[in-house]
Amino acid sequence: MDYKDTLLMPKTEFPMRGNLPKREPEIQAKWEEMNIYQKVQDKTKGRPLFVLHDGPPYANGDLHMGHALNKTLKDFIVRYKSMTGYQAPYVPGWDTHGLPIEQALTNKGVKRKEMTIAEFRQLCAEYAYQQVDNQRTAFKRLGVRGDWENPYLTLKPEYEAQQIKVFGEMAKKGYIYKGLKPVYWSPSSESALAEAEIEYQDKRSASIYVAFEVKDGKGVLDNETKIIIWTTTPWTIPANLGISVHPELNYVVVNVENEKYLVAEALLEEVSEVLEWNSPQIVKTVVGKDLEYILAKHPFYDRDSLVMLGEHVTTDSGTGCVHTAPGHGEDDFLVGKKYGLDVLCPVDDKGVMTAEAPGFEGLFYDKANKPIYEKLEEVGALLKLSFITHSYPHDWRTKKPVIFRATAQWFASIDKFRPALLEAIKEVKWVPSWGETRLFNMVRDRGDWCISRQRAWGVPIPVFYAENGEPIITDETIEHVSELFREHGSNVWFEREVKDLLPADFTHPGSPNGKFTKENDIMDVWFDSGSSHQAVLFERDDLQRPADLYLEGSDQYRGWFNSSLTTAVAVTGKAPYKGVLSHGFALDGEGRKMSKSLGNVILPGKVINQLGADIIRLWVASVDYQADVRVSDAILKQVSEVYRKIRNTFRFLLGNLADFNPSSDKIAYEDLREVDQYMLVKLNDLIKHAHDAYENYEFSSIYHAVNNFCTLDLSSFYLDFAKDVLYIEAKDNFERRAMQTVLYDCLTALTKLLSPILPHTSDEVWAYIPGTAEESVQLTDMPEFSDLPNAIELKSKWGEFLKLRNDVLKALEEARNEKVIGKSLTAKITLFVNEKTKQLLDSISENMNQLFIVSGFEIAGSVEDAPEQALKLEHAAILVEKADGETCERCWVVTPDVGKVEEHPTLCPRCAAVVKESYHNA
Repeated sequence: MDYKDTLLMPKTEFPMRGNLPKREPEIQAKWEEMNIYQKVQDKTKGRPLFVLHDGPPYANGDLHMGHALNKTLKDFIVRYKSMTGYQAPYVPGWDTHGLPIEQALTNKGVKRKEMTIAEFRQLCAEYAYQQVDNQRTAFKRLGVRGDWENPYLTLKPEYEAQQIKVFGEMAKKGYIYKGLKPVYWSPSSESALAEAEIEYQDKRSASIYVAFEVKDGKGVLDNETKIIIWTTTPWTIPANLGISVHPELNYVVVNVENEKYLVAEALLEEVSEVLEWNSPQIVKTVVGKDLEYILAKHPFYDRDSLVMLGEHVTTDSGTGCVHTAPGHGEDDFLVGKKYGLDVLCPVDDKGVMTAEAPGFEGLFYDKANKPIYEKLEEVGALLKLSFITHSYPHDWRTKKPVIFRATAQWFASIDKFRPALLEAIKEVKWVPSWGETRLFNMVRDRGDWCISRQRAWGVPIPVFYAENGEPIITDETIEHVSELFREHGSNVWFEREVKDLLPADFTHPGSPNGKFTKENDIMDVWFDSGSSHQAVLFERDDLQRPADLYLEGSDQYRGWFNSSLTTAVAVTGKAPYKGVLSHGFALDGEGRKMSKSLGNVILPGKVINQLGADIIRLWVASVDYQADVRVSDAILKQVSEVYRKIRNTFRFLLGNLADFNPSSDKIAYEDLREVDQYMLVKLNDLIKHAHDAYENYEFSSIYHAVNNFCTLDLSSFYLDFAKDVLYIEAKDNFERRAMQTVLYDCLTALTKLLSPILPHTSDEVWAYIPGTAEESVQLTDMPEFSDLPNAIELKSKWGEFLKLRNDVLKALEEARNEKVIGKSLTAKITLFVNEKTKQLLDSISENMNQLFIVSGFEIAGSVEDAPEQALKLEHAAILVEKADGETCERCWVVTPDVGKVEEHPTLCPRCAAVVKESYHNA
């Protein structure tokens, strides 16, 4: 007979190759058919809620690796929580308003000026819905499980209705006001911007030192003295109304070539070097507070420039005398307001100089720099012109420079509830912990939030104006507008006349003729998304406020984390989240930002088509995501190798359980051999480690622990020697069933532990595991860890044995290289050991030949007794020799006993007995 046919070789239809790009869509189609999201919710109904609130990505463009990182991390957490005693709904959302969508339509040739605002907004909505559909398909292809058919969108009527209520509640508490003050203004967007919409890039600017001649020195300065200011924005000189000095600084009047100049004493040396002064003579020293109310002349306009005291003045750079234009800077505005200056802003919405800047009218502000410093030179006021490259604020959408410009805007007052915001931050759990300090400092230092935008595509600011110009925001109007938006959407604001937007028979003392107008500005998109705690967590029955967790990129400390906190504390007095977790950015393999110009962009869709979504997910699990992470083809190739090892482990476990029935063949833990118990202890440690890591969001720790368990504990040890039992022994042999028990527990535990990370592969494996009742591993719970008896002793004992085994394997490898033996089964090993090691070996009842995968094993004496050719170590010496005897045709063991059973002359007695029992009796 062919003895190969008598071996119990692995049998499974589970494919060796993942072929994920083809197989994953098939698995996802099955999930779709069974409505897996709803089945998980039904199974976990009644459990405590765990709500991870999705921060809305912007509905424009293809997904990038940052999207994949973010959504996959969220999916890990939600899947894990639903398998550990929680109901964990996941409602995805999208941010759907804002300039990029307007810009995208313009780029497509839409003529905005040739249609009504309402018509243009309808096109914006249609475009947003298309983008949502595209991105939803891509997120689902990543394997992210959620309520994809019922996402939240900031453009939906019910969302907008709740946003109006947030605005109304903040207004009711006195947190909303309209004011004229300088804000970040984007000429390229023709709109005000909030701090969250600013990014810094290098810009080349003119650097000028300008002399302002004193007109009235108030007895402190001579009238011929000149005050020197420094600025990198020459275009703001036409708006100059004053000069600020610090009240506590010392200022000096210096004589340079019969001209007197005033600068801060601490900056005299620096100014002298820049202006190339030789030995300036100090003729007078004054304290800043004595300079208050001195009048200087504007360099080229017939008006005064008032000297004022300002705490914002520093000696970090410049001259210590600060050019002050109240219409173009926050500090300038505040000090000007204190001294009763006008708010002069001679620049229009497009960034063009107005008639309030005579001589420069019609010039774009940046183009006005040159004629302005030429004018200064002409009148003898320009002391120095140079150019510097410095970090300068830019519009994060258009990537163009912004300016400070005073305009009438709507603001949310931060000052009025800043203490409550700071207190709320302290009550949140921050991961990483530095997130608390970062947001705390931002809120502590931030000014009021400019929430109005001069755009078309967004939620209108629900304010009416009386005939006398008084803004109207009442409970009645807010409730009415909210209900109108809920029923018709916010487009109704632009489709109807004002009278049709107000409550019926509405009257106001400021409108004796019953006439009203409405606000045309829309809200900052951060107000949109920042209202999601009300419009989603509060609005939906399947969620709750506060959420357990917000998880976004680290840029959201100034964005969504911030705006959500602001609106939630304003409305509810509490943070909208119990915990905040942030991640870094996805960079290329060399740590560079991905960009088309560098050609280093890696797109998730392309990776999925080539390698599969589970490879991206495994990459996410492998990285330290709290810092910036790297991804490249080489990195993904390494991750694919780890995936291959994990998949091969699954396949080996499945193959050796083909004849195993867990309901009848499992052996109780206490009846197992020690080596089997040791493996279950190691598995138990892995389960506990994974639980702790999932709870602490340390996914890379799970990645490494599972990889090590599969590679070291299973492949290199247990599965390595298990083959001699699993393949060779009779089907119902006790040792074989014992090992199958361990394999089964390892298989089911690994499949569940990896289900949040590798959902496609885990579900694929689950379908092949014998005895499983659930149709998906997603409908199970995580394996439990327990205190197994003698766990510490087993780990200590078998840990020492494994060190010795590694030494033996090393000796076998050396003997193989020296041609002493071929495969390890052709070897006999003789150990010469110290007393401690001998006691260890004597305490092990398992078959040593099997554990070492050799044909002969002997303990011959102490280390000192070892012959010269033995590999000598501190605790043992190992002699490797060729084993005596013949090779068994069935198990490949070399033994003198081959042929002793007459019926099977080429088999060892063990194999002969198995064949006789299993096949002759069949």
